[in-house]
Amino acid sequence: MDISGKLIKKLEPITGTSANGTWKKQLFVIEYASGQFPKKACFQIWGDKVDISSLVEGEEIHVFFEPESREYNNNWYTDLRAWKVEAAQNQNGGFAPQMPTPPPPTGAPAPTEVPGFMDAGSKEDDDLPF
Repeated sequence: MDISGKLIKKLEPITGTSANGTWKKQLFVIEYASGQFPKKACFQIWGDKVDISSLVEGEEIHVFFEPESREYNNNWYTDLRAWKVEAAQNQNGGFAPQMPTPPPPTGAPAPTEVPGFMDAGSKEDDDLPF
């Protein structure tokens, strides 16, 4: 999943030690448009991906994340675990100016139909591993 919004708060990194060694995480909050009023969401980023020091509060960012829920004492807790965070101008999510599509060459006619090899076909024919 991914979402774009304005970075409104970076909290201090948290470190600790477990049976698997030391760990590090950082929480950050973005504000995003949803309906009439903006909403806020708090994300956490773990391990070597924690360095978000290059991001500035107030700038537009794009967050790639996975929601994860767990149960503890009959209560459910949900984390939004980010696995990639980037400034909005580093990706084409609508914030960076788009390069215009060049017109087709004047000597060649524009294609009118999609070639057969570009047909998506059925999923059963797809033998790619991803």
